[in-house]
Amino acid sequence: MPSSPLAGTFPSPDCLVDIPRLVSAYFSVKPDPFDPAQRIAFGTSGHRGSALSGSFNEDHILAVTQAICTYRKNHGIDGPLHLGFDTHALSWPAFISALEVLTANGVTVRIAQNDEYTPTPVISHAILTYNRGRTSGLSDGIVITPSHNPPKDGGFKYNPPHGGPAGSDITGDIEKAANRLLESALSGVSRIPFERALSSPLTHRHDFVTPYVTDLGTILDMEILSGSRIRMGVNPLGGAGVHYWGRIAEHYRLDLTVVNPDVDPTFRFMTLDKDGEIRMDPSSPDAMRGFLETAGNFDIAFACDTDHDRHGIVTRSAGLLPPNHYLSVMIDFLFRTRGAWKADVRVGKTLVSSQMIDRVARALGRNVQEVPVGFKWFVDGLLSGDLGFAGEESAGASFLRRDGTVWSTDKDAIVPSLLAAEILARDGRDPGACYRDLVARFGDPVYRRIDAPATPEEKARLQKLSPENVKTRNLAGDPVLEILTRAPGNGAEIGGIKVTTESGWFAARPSGTENIYKIYAESFRGKDHLETLLAEARELVSQTLSG
Repeated sequence: MPSSPLAGTFPSPDCLVDIPRLVSAYFSVKPDPFDPAQRIAFGTSGHRGSALSGSFNEDHILAVTQAICTYRKNHGIDGPLHLGFDTHALSWPAFISALEVLTANGVTVRIAQNDEYTPTPVISHAILTYNRGRTSGLSDGIVITPSHNPPKDGGFKYNPPHGGPAGSDITGDIEKAANRLLESALSGVSRIPFERALSSPLTHRHDFVTPYVTDLGTILDMEILSGSRIRMGVNPLGGAGVHYWGRIAEHYRLDLTVVNPDVDPTFRFMTLDKDGEIRMDPSSPDAMRGFLETAGNFDIAFACDTDHDRHGIVTRSAGLLPPNHYLSVMIDFLFRTRGAWKADVRVGKTLVSSQMIDRVARALGRNVQEVPVGFKWFVDGLLSGDLGFAGEESAGASFLRRDGTVWSTDKDAIVPSLLAAEILARDGRDPGACYRDLVARFGDPVYRRIDAPATPEEKARLQKLSPENVKTRNLAGDPVLEILTRAPGNGAEIGGIKVTTESGWFAARPSGTENIYKIYAESFRGKDHLETLLAEARELVSQTLSG
């Protein structure tokens, strides 16, 4: 899809969401439970939508929260639930609704002191910290965030006692139960007024910040950062970690500047993304253009999205690093420097991440676990310590503590951001220069994703493809080596198809939220070969869908 001419510019007033109208719609609009677009649907990151379109409203949150309470009761989860929310305008209203239902159902809830925003990885860290050494009375969590989505959106996701995103078996049950509640006009939803919920003995104010900040030394070499003179700049992009960075800098005596400490639910300080939307994506050159103009004042700079589970790294040597580049650099650095990690610890990647990762891992003598899109597929490996690193092409990652034990089972943008500074402090070169070294050793891949229109019927066909449906045996001049509809790392369905050759690959999968499908492609033979690969991939998918 073509880029907007407004990409990379600051939004005009008519681009800004009307916050009073948006919040009013959350409470006043009643979704139609029989309209597929207004039903509850858990994608790879929970339920998302907008109050303006009847897809994220009070009824949705009341129903989902009640369904989570029922799930907890049915599965004997009776420890405290950690409840966090980000800076999107719909997150606070959804927090109110969720707390009213949780306390009415007798759930002990931990909420942040002073109504602070709480990043996704902090909730994961808090769950794991509480559950360490326990076999009963286990904790879980809810994070209210649509991640980097536009300001009009809201999101709601559940993290069970393993601390990571809930698997499809759990979200499927919650989704079905919540939609039944919508269909019955919320009959069966227990709820008390917010003032009573807030003052309930079940509601506890919790310090999320201090345990997370003071624990960072177990996953990063904060001593080398404290002793360095590296000047760091961070832009929280108006997100949930805005109050965390100052505490980190103070605790570890870092030369770290918070470039933009502002929180504004319109996010008017962002430059527009490639499609002309406001989107807090730290890996997007267009969305990051405003920050890139000031990032050069620092030795290393980084930004995080709204719930701080996606990172963007800005280096002096290479500017804003593409996510796949930094994933490769992190893997190379971590497996060389974390001597306490087990010798058989593996690398986790999604099947639409760069093959550079495979080449780096092979040189390190490490096996790769390739899984479908979605961080939920990494949870078990991180929890057990079998995966040293897990990363997604969309700039989300987590890795083990320095002693080889689990840190978080959800994506954490704070830790990879600070790791960029550790790499510079230890190696004397920033991650951009480190990636050039990898290119010299393993080749120089080019990578791109394109979106194409698709009807719901075409999306359904793409999701159910089998290798036999793909007739071609050559792709962009090379013989096809593999046609995959299941991930080689765990045998799970990928919800699409991946075709590989010796010098490149493409993968196609339907969007879970829009009437489009996505084609990811990579070539080790240059841009012209990538364009040929993309064109043939699009034609192949079109023929397959029409046939």
